[in-house]
Amino acid sequence: MTVSEAMDPLPPQPSGRSAFEGSFSLVVLGRPLIRAARTARGLLAFALITLGVLWTRGGRAPALVGRLVRQQVVRAGVKLLPLFLFLALALGFLVIGQTVAWLSRLGAIDYLGTVMVLVMVRELGPLLTALVVLTRVGTALVVELGTARALGEVEALEALGIDPVHYLVVPRVVGLALSVLALTVYLLLGTILSGYLWAFLQDVPLTPGEYFRQLAASLRWLDFVVLALKTAGFGTVLAVVTCYHGLARPLRLDDVAPATVRAMGQALVGCVLWDALFLVVYLVGA
Repeated sequence: MTVSEAMDPLPPQPSGRSAFEGSFSLVVLGRPLIRAARTARGLLAFALITLGVLWTRGGRAPALVGRLVRQQVVRAGVKLLPLFLFLALALGFLVIGQTVAWLSRLGAIDYLGTVMVLVMVRELGPLLTALVVLTRVGTALVVELGTARALGEVEALEALGIDPVHYLVVPRVVGLALSVLALTVYLLLGTILSGYLWAFLQDVPLTPGEYFRQLAASLRWLDFVVLALKTAGFGTVLAVVTCYHGLARPLRLDDVAPATVRAMGQALVGCVLWDALFLVVYLVGA
């Protein structure tokens, strides 16, 4: 090493090729992060606008908004009940029935209530409900609203003095929040009942009274509060993300399909992040 090199506080500069590769890597890695940040900012702004409209104009046209909310509840809730009945039977066999059988073989049947609350009530039930509603209803919402935006129907509402957020978004947010909450409750009740049926068919020595006593003893008031907030939040996340991609910017008919794909992925990420938030609540409250 020469004296000039030792006195120079700056490190040696990379060659032209390595500098180009480093800048190219930064660009490749930076663009997705920038797009993700812009999308998150847009979703947050859209959610705040929706909440603002719900707060300030929620009492306007109650008959019309109430009818639109009922339509969304029927669409995202009532019409999905047969599917959730099947899912309850399947989960009762796959989760509860097998859990009861194996705990009985291991002599740990006293831990059934704890396992069921941890697996079904806190995690699997709400998240599975949100995913099913997303696949069955979320895609239709993006296509429906994106097509309406592409055909100029949203601009027509604005020309008539009708707030598109109040007319199109608020009923879907409220309807999906109520639907996900109700469907989760139905799924959990059906899974618990069908699970004991499968356990009974396997001759597991567990009486119905003992089965429900363990479940009741494992549940806390925090479970009911978190279940309501989590499921309503799932519905809100699904509605906000799908409505954002359908309405937030002008679309052509060719853009509806890519917007639907983006909405599905971002709604899934949003639900997982919302679920992780309540996991922290459980850890803190434990």
